[in-house]
Amino acid sequence: MRVDAASVKRASLAALQRMLQPDDLRVVFQPIVDLSSGRRFAVEALIRCRLPGLQSPPELFERAVASGCVGRLGRLVREIAFPLAAGVPLFVNVHPGELSDGWLVRPDDPMYFHDRDVFVEVTESVPLTHTDLCMSVVREICSRGAIFPVVDDLGAGYSNLRRIADFEPKVVKLDRGLVVGIDQHRRQRNLVRSLVQLCADLGAWVVAEGIEARNELLALIDCGVQYGQGYYLARPAFPTNPIHWPLDGGTPSLL
Repeated sequence: MRVDAASVKRASLAALQRMLQPDDLRVVFQPIVDLSSGRRFAVEALIRCRLPGLQSPPELFERAVASGCVGRLGRLVREIAFPLAAGVPLFVNVHPGELSDGWLVRPDDPMYFHDRDVFVEVTESVPLTHTDLCMSVVREICSRGAIFPVVDDLGAGYSNLRRIADFEPKVVKLDRGLVVGIDQHRRQRNLVRSLVQLCADLGAWVVAEGIEARNELLALIDCGVQYGQGYYLARPAFPTNPIHWPLDGGTPSLL
C-alpha cells in the first residue's frame, strides 16, 4: 500500500504536539574557536527542553524516535535556531533517524536560507544502519548551497574510519573521550596527532570537543588540532543580541 506523504507529515506533527509544545524548547549556542587566533569560527546550536524526563537531548530525541516524530522535531529545532544565528556560521545536529523521513530535503527548510555556512553534524556514536541512504541524503543536502557534512563524536561508540573516508566530511569532531586527560597521556596525544593528520589527508578540519582545562587545550594545539569547543573556551548561552553578533567573535586570554 502506498503511503501518502501528506498523511505521514500530519501524523508526525500530531505525535510531536502530543509530546511537547514549541515553547517547551529553546536553543543555546556554543562557540567553536579557531585555536590559532582565539577567534570564534562558528557556533553550534544546542537544544534545551524544560519538560521533566526530556531535558537531556539524547532522551528527547529517543522519545521522538519512539513516537515517530524525530524528523519533525529536528525541523522545529532548526526553525528556532536559524533565525537567532543570522550572520554566523552554524553547526546543527542531525539524528540518524531524520535521514529517512524526508524532512531534511524539503526545500523550505531554514538551513537552505542561512546567510553563512551551515555544518550538518551526523553523530558517529550511533550506528547508521542505512549507510547508503545516509550518504545519499547528506549529499543531496550539501548540493543545495554552502552546507557541509560533519562527522561528530569520532572516538566514541561505533567509530568507523572507513565511514569517514566514504562520508567525505568537511569537519571531523573528536569526542570528549579523546580530549580528557590528553596532556597526561603520550599515547593519547600520538593517537590524536595521527587522526589530525589523517583528516588533513582527507581534506577535513578537526574540532576537539569538551575542552575543559588549559593543559588539555595546550596539548591539543601541540597535536595540530585547528578548532576547539568546550567550557574552558566558552559555555553555551542564549545570544543577548542575536541580530548583531560580534563580527570578530574574539575569545580573549585563550591561553
